[in-house]
Amino acid sequence: MKIFHGISDLPVFEHPVLTIGTFDGVHQGHKTILQSVVNEAKAMYGTSILITFDPHPRKLIFPDEPLKLLSTLAERLALVEEAGIDVTVVVPFTQAFAALSARDYVEDFLLRLFQPAAIVIGYDHHFGHDRTGDIAMLRSYTDSHHFVVKEIPAQLISEAAVSSTQVRKALLEGNVAAAKNMLGEPYCISGRVVEGAQRGLTIGYPTANINVPDLDKLVPKIGVYAVIVHYEGLQYFGMLNLGLNPTVSTTDAIKIEVNIFDFDQTIYNKQITVCFIARLRDEKKFESLDALKAQLAEDKKDALRILSGN
Repeated sequence: MKIFHGISDLPVFEHPVLTIGTFDGVHQGHKTILQSVVNEAKAMYGTSILITFDPHPRKLIFPDEPLKLLSTLAERLALVEEAGIDVTVVVPFTQAFAALSARDYVEDFLLRLFQPAAIVIGYDHHFGHDRTGDIAMLRSYTDSHHFVVKEIPAQLISEAAVSSTQVRKALLEGNVAAAKNMLGEPYCISGRVVEGAQRGLTIGYPTANINVPDLDKLVPKIGVYAVIVHYEGLQYFGMLNLGLNPTVSTTDAIKIEVNIFDFDQTIYNKQITVCFIARLRDEKKFESLDALKAQLAEDKKDALRILSGN
């Protein structure tokens, strides 16, 4: 997949078939839309193109409303590539872009820059300043500019519109299994392994402490999880504690610590990815380290049972 960051130097695409949206998380509804674009492009012997935005438009339009994202830009692009899209154009979402009138959006952005053969869009898709443009407006240009508008069914648009919110809600409730069903794959976070206090090593459960660089990336509910860890092309089972670690720590900073099973490498400053499979329990404070060790042994048994059947 070719990726263009910005719109200042776009080539002439061959029979471009476009869809437009943020596609946070690239969940099942999004994947169905992208598949429609891919299929339409193949039928036209054309190029399937996603026009997406960075940062998320809601961050600029509603700056006082906090929004945690299901995918970083890099993660989103990787998922879009997996869906089979030929080209993704990442449009910087600026105040100037947000201020474009609907007519300028169509004429100076979509038609001038992309010269589409087809636009795959939802019946309720709105665009331009104050969202005054709609599918009827797009269709008013089809004869003069020789493209077609393919309407995505209302039911699919409804699912796509709410699922990102539903996925966020499920993750914040710790329901990673429900999130997996909606995403079509486990929810994952990536980060660099940083040095911690090494308390886990003293009780027989060494952990890799993960620093997630993107502050906008959503982190699930505090608790203990069964996870699959991806490191340097291999995957491992593990259990992850997300929280304050109250038995051995007095900090109020949330930490992400993963105990990787059957793993004895030193991986400080390395990048790893953890994918959440199941939530095992709430985080809690234990009366002693022995009590914590006993619970961790049970957690490992539970995690292995779940992961082995996954």
